[in-house]
Amino acid sequence: QVQLVESGGGLVQPGGSLRLSCVASGSILSFYTMAWYRQAPGKQRELVAAITNGGTTNYINSVRGRFTISRDNAKNTVSLQMNSLKPEDTAVYYCNYVPARTYWGQGTQVTVSS
Repeated sequence: QVQLVESGGGLVQPGGSLRLSCVASGSILSFYTMAWYRQAPGKQRELVAAITNGGTTNYINSVRGRFTISRDNAKNTVSLQMNSLKPEDTAVYYCNYVPARTYWGQGTQVTVSS
C-alpha cells in the first residue's frame, strides 16, 4: 500500500523560505514523474511543480524562479524548496504522482503572512 507523507510546512513571513519533503513507502518514486500540488482555501487543487524520473523539472508560471523541486532516489523522497514566499502561496501542499493517483496524503500547511 502506497503512503506519501508530507512535512516541512509552517507559518512564514512574506519573502521567507520553507523546504517541504515527501517520503514514500510502498512505492519506488524513482520510477515515476512526481509533483507537488497545492490547494488554497476555496480553490481547486493545482499542480505546482513536477520532476520526471530523468530529473527534468517544470513549474507553473507563478512559482518559476522561486521554487525548486528535487528528488533523492536513494531516500525515496521528493522535496520542494520555496523561496521568496508570497501570501498567495498560502495553501495545503501535497505530493503525488503525475498523473495524480486517487490516494492523497494529509498534506502540509504553508501559511505566508506578516
